[in-house]
Amino acid sequence: MDSTDEVIIERRGSAGIIRLNRPKALNSLTLPMVRVIAPALEEFAADPAIASVIVMGEGERGFCAGGDIRLLHRSGKEGTEEAETFWREEFLLNHAISRYPKPYVVLMDGITMGGGVGLSAHGSHRVVTERTRLAMPETGIGYFPDVGATWLLPRAPGEAGTWMGLTGQTVEAADVIHAGFADHCVASSTLPALIDAIAGLPANIFAVEVHALIRTMAADAGESRLATNREVVDRAFSAETVEQILKALADEPGEFAAEAAGVIASRSPTSLKLTLRLLRAGRASANLAECLNRELGACKGILYNHDFYEGVRAAVIDKDRNPKWSPASLSEVTAADIDRFFVPALPPLFAS
Repeated sequence: MDSTDEVIIERRGSAGIIRLNRPKALNSLTLPMVRVIAPALEEFAADPAIASVIVMGEGERGFCAGGDIRLLHRSGKEGTEEAETFWREEFLLNHAISRYPKPYVVLMDGITMGGGVGLSAHGSHRVVTERTRLAMPETGIGYFPDVGATWLLPRAPGEAGTWMGLTGQTVEAADVIHAGFADHCVASSTLPALIDAIAGLPANIFAVEVHALIRTMAADAGESRLATNREVVDRAFSAETVEQILKALADEPGEFAAEAAGVIASRSPTSLKLTLRLLRAGRASANLAECLNRELGACKGILYNHDFYEGVRAAVIDKDRNPKWSPASLSEVTAADIDRFFVPALPPLFAS
């Protein structure tokens, strides 16, 4: 089984281990990494000596900070096929993780964003720590939550997923568990012992036994801010338009609502309206595959959208944190502007 400098594949006892190895880049996901991870998972699934798979990031700062935004930006500017190729292979990997036949234990230690959520939240055994900082921050770069997030976010309790998708705010361990993106909290100092314990399990164990083992090492995740503010979140974010959500937030007292409104006001108006429509469509969807197909079509539309290039410029290239969105206001973004993101990508990732 191949390893590269960016992904390390190993066997330890009954565990197959996949280690993302770009710590200086917060283990951000590249196409070559996807092309190592996908076949490694297939090989581990077929190996009777492997009982479970553990996926983790090297370094202490992040599990995976997202996908290769610079590649997408460059590909769109140059009109190449690289961006679509990356999305197609990444989304297929996300779907494969959701259907993985063995316990898929992912250690979401540190920053977990965008593509890192795709590698983790679709898994069967998702572990956060006191260092976990998870977000889908795409509306801040003129993009939208992808990697199957339009399936996951609508299935969070109440409107927590709508809050996460529109604000892009970072959440910690308790909120990640509350939103249904993780199952257990384990102290970061305990992770080496947890890995050893999982690797020491017999090859014929069941998923429930892995959950039971992780629970024996679990730590208190603390109080969930989203759970504490659920009534506010559900009242405001159940509205049908972004404008109505902002109006509802303005009517809510307290710092939580004011903070959410302020953050939303700084995001790309086009991305906000696109994200809300995708989340509502995801809520009505039958499965993850349907959402990934829809996301791929929207991804292709993003490559023709001013705000994506401006958002990446402001956040990643020039780093001035001062994007100039166009259209600049929600009122200027029409339904027709959003309709163009809902053209199916051909061929589809999955047959309907």
